[in-house]
Amino acid sequence: MTDSNIPIPRFVYKIVPSQPPSPLPYSLPLSALDAQDGFIHLSDASQVAKTADLFFADCEKVWLLQLDTEVVKIEGGYFVWAENLPGCVHLYGKEKDTWDGARLGEATIRDIKECTRRLGTENWVDNMRKQAEQGWLVDQCRSKASASVSRQ
Repeated sequence: MTDSNIPIPRFVYKIVPSQPPSPLPYSLPLSALDAQDGFIHLSDASQVAKTADLFFADCEKVWLLQLDTEVVKIEGGYFVWAENLPGCVHLYGKEKDTWDGARLGEATIRDIKECTRRLGTENWVDNMRKQAEQGWLVDQCRSKASASVSRQ
């Protein structure tokens, strides 16, 4: 089953374990996983904290990159919901099944948030609920803003 009938939200998010440079370059380097898989791994607002708990469990800090999907689409980027992984979005370049041309960087990244937690005593779901409650983690295509960062 796929979420292909669900529109891609206006904003999707990339989680990175180190602070991006400021100012942002035209294109940030791909993560090792993105380069290996041939697409850029992203999450919608409802999935960000769960993704962080799964893949960044040993990090005290992460940075959330808020990606403007409209800008990426204008540049020719192609978004696909990951099959059987609700909330997970893959970004391909101009041609499906390749990341060539897809980028994260100046103009495509709308905002960046640093998230810090108490390692060992706080999980990312609880920590990022604050971002959702403040309206920063937004999921404009789903029925409500992602104050739905849930405990799952």
